[in-house]
Amino acid sequence: MSAFIVADITPTDIDSLKKYSEAAGPTLEKYNGKFLAKGPIETLTGDDHSKMKIILEFPDQDSANNWYKSDEYQALIPLRDKGMDAVFHLIKP
Repeated sequence: MSAFIVADITPTDIDSLKKYSEAAGPTLEKYNGKFLAKGPIETLTGDDHSKMKIILEFPDQDSANNWYKSDEYQALIPLRDKGMDAVFHLIKP
């Protein structure tokens, strides 16, 4: 059953965010992950301060966790943190 990682992000450094995005995309392939949606959001209700949302799909929870914990992705976290304020969620099937 598919598992999803949803990230609520607010860009803080556009150059770092661009570099992160270019490097992070290829790390998904090994874990059969793919982008379902990525872009600015409109909050319809509630108090959400994030500016963008990213939704990633993986074949299962193990693949999602293995991607996030992989050496390749973990090496990108300092660049990610420089480029954005973010909260990542794993939606468990």
